[in-house]
Amino acid sequence: MSKFINPFTDVGFKIIFGQEFSKPRLLDFLNALLEGERSITDLKFLDKEQPAFFDGDKSPIYDILCETATGEKIIVEMQNREHPHFRERMLFYASEAIVRQGEKGNDWNYDIKAVYMVAFTNFVQKDYSGRLRIDAKLIDNEGNLFSDKMRLIFLQMPCFTKEADECENHFERWIYILKNMEILERMPWAAQNAVFQRLAEVAEVSKLSKEDRLAYDHALKRYRDTLNSLRGAKEDGRAEGLAEGRAEGRAEGRTEGILAVARKLKAKGIDIADIVDTTGLSIEQINRL
Repeated sequence: MSKFINPFTDVGFKIIFGQEFSKPRLLDFLNALLEGERSITDLKFLDKEQPAFFDGDKSPIYDILCETATGEKIIVEMQNREHPHFRERMLFYASEAIVRQGEKGNDWNYDIKAVYMVAFTNFVQKDYSGRLRIDAKLIDNEGNLFSDKMRLIFLQMPCFTKEADECENHFERWIYILKNMEILERMPWAAQNAVFQRLAEVAEVSKLSKEDRLAYDHALKRYRDTLNSLRGAKEDGRAEGLAEGRAEGRAEGRTEGILAVARKLKAKGIDIADIVDTTGLSIEQINRL
């Protein structure tokens, strides 16, 4: 059994960031994420399940929904399974948070507050391979900021490969801990940082309450089932691609066969790193396909 909880489970994520006593950690992380851009002094957790606009409509349910002391809305999501329209889904969530600021009556002048969408993903989006952080803003055709009222930040956790002694700033230390927490024997930087010290205390599996432990064990099982399902799908895709590639390779030669395998795996959305392992091609060769 791991010493610390897995933050990619819904229960683990909630313990770390999503409860009232988690506020100092969420504040610390968000300020590290937005360092040099803005500083958040306080947060208020809002009901993560928002009411539907009309009868029969689906109510949006966020992982975390909070509001800063100056009124900006911040949505934080953790997504383990790749979704074909994940970016559009996050855009929809952020847009809903903007629309819900509307007020009745003729006096409202559309003075909306900014909405920040922060999404942790346990997968890599196909056209952003190798990038830990993706920042999206509303800009004009010349690259100038058009509006600061919507901001989307995607954190692709598989793209972070640094070791603890390679982390250059507080944000990278946070990412390192979140990615590796389940295999850590001790919490790094806890002696120098009170937030990480407190994280070590609340995230230790043996110190969970009986109720939280039961919920966490159930969430961990769901998380592992999800990973096994994804691995199975990838293995099936690789096997199918290899079989088809071998058939083509016999006719076209070994090099063309390997390229055919890589091309099919890439078309199926298989992670670039997995294609490299399967075919032996370089990342540059695969990106050119």
